[in-house]
Amino acid sequence: MRLRLAFAFVSMAALLADPTAAMSQDLLSSVDLDSPEMTMSEMTRAEVDALLKAASQGDRHTVDLEGKRLSRLDLSGLDFSGGNLHLVKLNRTNLKAARFDRAVLNQAWLIDADLTEASFVKASLLGTQMQRAKLGGADLSGARITADLSGASLIGARLAGADLSADMRNQSMGLMRGVLKSADLRNADLSGANLARADLEFAQLQYANLANCNLNKADLAGADLSGANLAGVDFTETDLASAVLPSAAALAEARNLDKARNLSLARRPN
Repeated sequence: MRLRLAFAFVSMAALLADPTAAMSQDLLSSVDLDSPEMTMSEMTRAEVDALLKAASQGDRHTVDLEGKRLSRLDLSGLDFSGGNLHLVKLNRTNLKAARFDRAVLNQAWLIDADLTEASFVKASLLGTQMQRAKLGGADLSGARITADLSGASLIGARLAGADLSADMRNQSMGLMRGVLKSADLRNADLSGANLARADLEFAQLQYANLANCNLNKADLAGADLSGANLAGVDFTETDLASAVLPSAAALAEARNLDKARNLSLARRPN
């Protein structure tokens, strides 16, 4: 309880100092990531597994792990689908092939977590901290994501139909949006994803499938789009400063490229 109140206090101070910043995305500068709260677990894998099995036999068939400390455990292959993982700590946890379909992971901590081949189909990841997470081959299709995925590896990940756009209706806690700064999205499937106002500065998007993406007002400064599929992509007010663009044929399939910002500063194909 004391830690949650401290987080709330720090977040409000950050918000007052910079009203355009997302509350949960300002916490890293004020939280000790080496503290026991962020690095230790209060449960064993066996105990977590027992809770999951008990929940699967209950009326709601969902597990409640809100606020639990589960960092650095091996929880690979476990099924958390539909569960409440609000504020859970899973930093550096092995979650390979784990399932979080329809689960709520709002404001959860998964920094440096191994989520290779994990499934987050239609999960809620609002204000979630996932810096440097390993999400190669993970499935985030249809998920609502305003998480910080800076430096994360999403090679071959599936984000089809995912919503990483900024929440423009509720900004009382700052501008919440998907942050993929310097993330590795090579060969990822982002078809039909909503990336309006998302932050993809210096993201690696080589050969990614961006078909029918909404990139309205997104930040792609310095991003590498070599070989990307841009069919139907909306570039209205997208920042393309220093971005590496794909072939002329790929660009011809995009929409509103002439309305992009800093297009003259992008690196055009030969």
